[in-house]
Amino acid sequence: MNQSLYTLGIAPNAWTVNEAIADLTRPCLTPQPITLTTETKTLRLDLLKSAILVIDMQNDFCHPDGWLAHLGVDVTPNREPIYPLNSLLAKLRSANVPVIWVNWGNRPDLLNISPGLLHVYNPTGQGIGLGDPLPKRNAKVLIKDSWAAAVLDELEQKPKDIWVDKYRMSGFWDTPLDTILRNLGKTTLFFTGVNIDQCVMATLQDANFLGYDCILVKDCAATTSPDYCRQA
Repeated sequence: MNQSLYTLGIAPNAWTVNEAIADLTRPCLTPQPITLTTETKTLRLDLLKSAILVIDMQNDFCHPDGWLAHLGVDVTPNREPIYPLNSLLAKLRSANVPVIWVNWGNRPDLLNISPGLLHVYNPTGQGIGLGDPLPKRNAKVLIKDSWAAAVLDELEQKPKDIWVDKYRMSGFWDTPLDTILRNLGKTTLFFTGVNIDQCVMATLQDANFLGYDCILVKDCAATTSPDYCRQA
């Protein structure tokens, strides 16, 4: 008598099991090869093994009422990726490429944030830093579920998207991002978001150190820093 097999896990890293069998073979899925032209080389890659990371496209970094704007930073450059990102995300979703929103989303009690990190963003202790309320919205800076930490309304999010909270510049440090990507069988990562020279760069560097293929999508990434930071 044949017994049905039941899936445990997320394909392609999934088993099929029943009372008598645990099938660990993880059948291969059909590749989705594409060719891309970049500034340096022509790339051949498999969309089946790819994911896109959207980093820090949040009100605090991109909205006129957000944290950076409160500090006197012109956030106009950080809004430039909105239109190209929406277009790219729609195309990648249609190819079943996971969209992963990697955002600052600190605990309200800041228990996993060191004083050294707090000092980076509030060196005098008298300014508005991580966890402090913004004057215009009274939303707490980069706190999970606050308006300040929310993704811009102009960017379309879908129920099947994936959200990962981060607590430092890198999206890999002290987060489940690496585990999620490996469970999904993703080896090639597209990087988008802000700021190129800060959180995007730190996340890309850690991804490279972990062995991922890293592709920066120039039109979908930006920074409010001086142009020499982008060039570097």
